[in-house]
Amino acid sequence: MKTLLVLMLAHGVVFAAPDLIVCHTRYALCAASATLPNGKTMTINGVVFPQGVAVCPVLEGESIGNRTLMGSCKAPAGPDTVWSTFSGATEYPQAPTWAVAPVAVRTFVTTSAPGGGMSNMWSYPCTVRPKKVNGATLADCVGPLNESPWNGGRVPAGSSVVTSAPVGAANPVGGNIP
Repeated sequence: MKTLLVLMLAHGVVFAAPDLIVCHTRYALCAASATLPNGKTMTINGVVFPQGVAVCPVLEGESIGNRTLMGSCKAPAGPDTVWSTFSGATEYPQAPTWAVAPVAVRTFVTTSAPGGGMSNMWSYPCTVRPKKVNGATLADCVGPLNESPWNGGRVPAGSSVVTSAPVGAANPVGGNIP
């Protein structure tokens, strides 16, 4: 999280902060995940966005979420669900092998090409998969494509985005640099 804040300050990011909540639970960390469209849509603040699914590792401990979207830290729909929140983890399981790897923060510019956008999985629900992969518990998280985690607005092609997903990941989970 410190790296993200440093990048935001370096880029002069100013935004209206969401209502933050600190959770001490299991959570999905999607910061290094790709997202594939699932053919559905979701409406956020009256704006319709394509919906996508990201596979994310499930961790346990302190994380930060958006209280407005989540309501509370309690699992969204029972024991096989978690919230996708954000933490200061410096290493965690990452695709494609789901081996633990260090965080590698980067920026990229979105495009209108398929897979060239970004996704926002922060404070959205996830369903935990029953089987571990390479020792990692994984969850399928749903969230909007090209929606800003800062203000819920659209992120147009040509926007700069911060992510930990590797180069080539489709619609990486991240946050636009306003």
